[in-house]
Amino acid sequence: MEREMRQDPTAVVETRLAHETHRLATALLVEAAGRPAVPRAALARLRDFVVANLRHHHETEDELLWPLIAAAAPAAAQELAALSQEHTRLDAALDRLAAVAIEDGRPARVALREAAVAVQEAVQAHLLHEEPVLLPVLREHIAPSEWDDFAHKVIASTPPAAGHLMIGFLDEAGAPAEVELMLKGMPEPVRSLLPELRRQAASDLRVLRGNTA
Repeated sequence: MEREMRQDPTAVVETRLAHETHRLATALLVEAAGRPAVPRAALARLRDFVVANLRHHHETEDELLWPLIAAAAPAAAQELAALSQEHTRLDAALDRLAAVAIEDGRPARVALREAAVAVQEAVQAHLLHEEPVLLPVLREHIAPSEWDDFAHKVIASTPPAAGHLMIGFLDEAGAPAEVELMLKGMPEPVRSLLPELRRQAASDLRVLRGNTA
C-alpha cells in the first residue's frame, strides 16, 4: 500500500526526505565500495554525489537556515551552534573521502570503504542529534513562506554532481506525493528531464548494488 504523505508542514516533510537520501546514499557507498565488480566510474559518481550534496546541505543550514531559525526561535541558538560544530567534523570525514583514489584492486577499495564508513557513521550520529532539535522548530516556528524562500535558494545552488542520483534516492526515500513536493521548485527545463534522470539513476543504482542482470 502506498504510504500517505505525512500531515506535516512542507519544511518537515522535505527535511526528512533530504535526510533519508543522505542515509541511503552513504549506506550504498559503503556497500558498493565492498563489491570488487562495481565499476570505478559508478563508484566515482556516487562518491562525488555524497561529498558534494552533504557539503551543500550543511552549508545551506549553517549559512541560511540556522540564522532564520535563530531569529524565529532564539532559544534554539545554542543547539544550532553545536550542530554546526558537528558539520565541521563531518567536513573532515568528507575531505578524507574526497581524497581517496577510486581504483581497482583491494587496497584502493578498502581505503574507499573505510572513508565511506567514517562519513556514514558521522552522518548517522549527526542526524540523531539534529532531527530532535530541527524538526520541532520547523514545525512550530518557520512560516511556509520562509521555508519556500529557503528551499528556492537551496535548489538554485544545488551542485550538479551526479544529480540523477538525487532523483533516484528521493524516489526510494519517499512516497510519490512527497517526492513531487520536494521537486516542485525545480525549473521547468530540468523537470522535463525527469524521466531521463530517473532512467539514469535506475541504471546506476542497479550497477552499484551489483544487479547487472
